Amino acid sequence: MIKYSVILPCYNESGNLKMILDRFSNIINPDDTELILVNNGSTDETEQFLKNNIADYHFAGYITVEENQGYGYGIMQGLKVANGNWTGWTHADMQTDPADMIKAIDICRDYSDDGLIFVKGARAGRSLIANVFSRGMEILVRLVLRQNLSEINAQPNMFNRKLLDIISEPPKHWGLDLYFYYIALKNGYSFFRIPVVFSDRIAGKSKWNKSFFSRINLSLKMIKYCFELKKRR
Repeated sequence: MIKYSVILPCYNESGNLKMILDRFSNIINPDDTELILVNNGSTDETEQFLKNNIADYHFAGYITVEENQGYGYGIMQGLKVANGNWTGWTHADMQTDPADMIKAIDICRDYSDDGLIFVKGARAGRSLIANVFSRGMEILVRLVLRQNLSEINAQPNMFNRKLLDIISEPPKHWGLDLYFYYIALKNGYSFFRIPVVFSDRIAGKSKWNKSFFSRINLSLKMIKYCFELKKRR
């Protein structure tokens, strides 16, 4: 019986899909864990690869979002079809090791299905510049939301699906990680952090981390979303 569902949002990740599926095939328990890949409106060969090869990985399935409406929207479509009592997501670009998600699942195994816990990565080995940006953004987010949030965008994320019952109007964009984190904190979830290393891409291009200015732009958008979230909640 499927108990754990892992969502992989994929936007133009055709060059990484075989690697990540092969990696999961070596470490996943197919008796109780499923992998759901979401082709989130890709314009490369992602759809073709999944259509032709997904049957080789009996623990995995995929859905297609015809038009990309954002990172968060794609993940939410995957969560809608997840079968597990525990669910979550991680990157499909091989910058985070699939083994990190298995570590998160192993933590969940020690708890009942209604346990209010949230397992989240904590990045290690960052460059100085990346660390400065991350810490600076965390300080601003904490000031706005008045919650002790850290490593906001770190992957993976794993939680019991009861959290989905209190999710309302999740953002379609990159703010989904922050949104789930914030809602879980506000509802008394206990957090478990696992150290993760963010590696260089093997294939494909980053969707946001392209330059110094892209980091600034993302930080400004994050703070703007924090004010929106605070007002709405």
